[in-house]
Amino acid sequence: MTKIMPARRRLRIALWTSAIATAVLVAGLVLLRPDHVPAGQAVYRGDADIRSEFSLLDHNGQVVSQKDYAGRWQLVFFGFTHCPDICPTTLAYMGNVLELLGPEADEIAPLFVTVDPERDTPAVLKEYVANFHPNLIGLTGSEDQIAEATEAFKVYNEKIPAETTPHGYMMAHAGHIYLMNRKGEFDAVFLESAQPAEEMAEQISMRIAKEKRTQ
Repeated sequence: MTKIMPARRRLRIALWTSAIATAVLVAGLVLLRPDHVPAGQAVYRGDADIRSEFSLLDHNGQVVSQKDYAGRWQLVFFGFTHCPDICPTTLAYMGNVLELLGPEADEIAPLFVTVDPERDTPAVLKEYVANFHPNLIGLTGSEDQIAEATEAFKVYNEKIPAETTPHGYMMAHAGHIYLMNRKGEFDAVFLESAQPAEEMAEQISMRIAKEKRTQ
């Protein structure tokens, strides 16, 4: 007997497929399929016009911008707290990467930027990010501020009506983890599903070591 996929699951798969495909096209990056990614390389590489530029509120209600994280590498992920699967999975993965980096994690600002500011207040984000890593910083703001941040990072996101979900909508968005250098410039993009946390941590550690050798 043929099994029929539940409507909500079909919607979720369609949203993520559309989000990832659109984000790759917008950013102008080269996509390497996970099963063809050479060891020690990021999933996406290229001279994409991706910039760390934003003015938002952190999860303590303080106004912050990219200047507050200057001098540190940035790991940036866009999502929302009502996300059923990709967001918690990716944030747990980022937390694991930070743990594997050990003391080098202090050289990184891990940022979780919501694409759902209507529901994700600083207080909501503060409680949410605490589940994944003590260093993780939640960022929110007005719809215009979030739009400016997603434009700078070339992140696809869209509110999709979904009657069966809480509040009647879902947020479709790309699932990339952006690695930005200490100047806020694009370095690489990763996907949680493309390599184990150990490999991503090793890649970041190699970049930090190379940077120190050239100083």
